[in-house]
Amino acid sequence: MRKILKALTLALCFFSPLAFAVDINSASVDQLASSLEGIGPSKAAAIIEYRDEFGPFVSVDQLMEVNGIGPATVEKNRDQITLGAGDSAE
Repeated sequence: MRKILKALTLALCFFSPLAFAVDINSASVDQLASSLEGIGPSKAAAIIEYRDEFGPFVSVDQLMEVNGIGPATVEKNRDQITLGAGDSAE
């Protein structure tokens, strides 16, 4: 029983970053602000404004082009960020 519990705990450690990943090409202001460290509502809104103006992000590093987001913020959140295709209807 203990081996099973240890195995489950270890498995959760490996998969937990994926459980809280956020797609920066489709997330809302609230989703971005609540999921990413150092990103509040105003920076989250800036991410969405950038996305609306320039289209979907093609790399995580492209976030540094958003005003107020630097390398440290990107590195803190790199494992929680995914790049979906974005909304092709717009």
